[in-house]
Amino acid sequence: MPVTLSAEEIAAGIDRLAEAIREKTAGQPIALIGIRRRGDEVAERVLTRLAEDDRELSFGILDISLYRDDFEHLHENPKLQESDIPFQMEGAHVILVDDVLFTGRTIRAALDALSDYGRPAKVELAVLIDRGHREMPIHPDYTGISLPTQRRDHVLVSLEKTDGTDQVRVIEKDPP
Repeated sequence: MPVTLSAEEIAAGIDRLAEAIREKTAGQPIALIGIRRRGDEVAERVLTRLAEDDRELSFGILDISLYRDDFEHLHENPKLQESDIPFQMEGAHVILVDDVLFTGRTIRAALDALSDYGRPAKVELAVLIDRGHREMPIHPDYTGISLPTQRRDHVLVSLEKTDGTDQVRVIEKDPP
C-alpha cells in the first residue's frame, strides 16, 4: 500500500496548523483539546510548536467514545479511556484538534462531549487533514493538509507516539 503522505509532509502540516493558530489568536490564552486516538497527538505537537510563544496555553484530551452515533466503532468491548481536561472550561478559548475531518460526525460528538465540561467562550476546530465529503455543517478553522479523496476511500493516519511511525495512506475503494 503506497504512502500518500510522508513524515515530513505531516510535520509540515502540523507547522501550518501552529502558524495559522499563532497568527489568528495573536498571543491570546488558548486551550488545545485533542480528540483521543490521534487528535490528541496532533494537539500535543501543535502545543510544542506554540510553547515558544509568550502566552497562556492549556492542554486537554477528550474521549468521545460514548458520544458517537456509529456504535460499530465501539465493537463488543469498547476500550473507553478517560478524558483529561485539567483546566476551567468556562470562558476558555478552546481549539478542538483532530487528525482527519471527513463527514463531521466525530466533531459533532466532540462538541456534545465538550459541553459536559462547561461553556467555553469560543470553540474552533483544527484538523491535520481535511478530506472533504461533509455530512454535517462543520468546517475547520485551521487545516494543516487538504487531501482530495473519493467518498468511499479510507484515510489511515499513523502517528509516531500512537503507531510507531508518521505516515498517511489512502486506500482507494472501487464504487459498488
